[in-house]
Amino acid sequence: MKKIALTAVAVLGLGLAACQDNASDNATSTENTIETEAATDTNSALNATDNLGASADNALDAAGNAVSNAGNSIENASEDVANGQDNVAGQ
Repeated sequence: MKKIALTAVAVLGLGLAACQDNASDNATSTENTIETEAATDTNSALNATDNLGASADNALDAAGNAVSNAGNSIENASEDVANGQDNVAGQ
């Protein structure tokens, strides 16, 4: 019975020795995770801002192209009128 009791005490002692307090490691890991997530959120926000700027530039380019196209259409229409008048005068 003594051998069983000594064995049980030895096993329990080893079990307790294996349990270490790693709260500081866990806190450091949590802090690193929070910092990484914050950096990721910041980068995502900056990328979204950059994309908004590019989208605004594209929209302005499209508007400029539309105005230019309208001007070209008016120019073509006036040339068509002039050509029509020349054709009538030539008959």
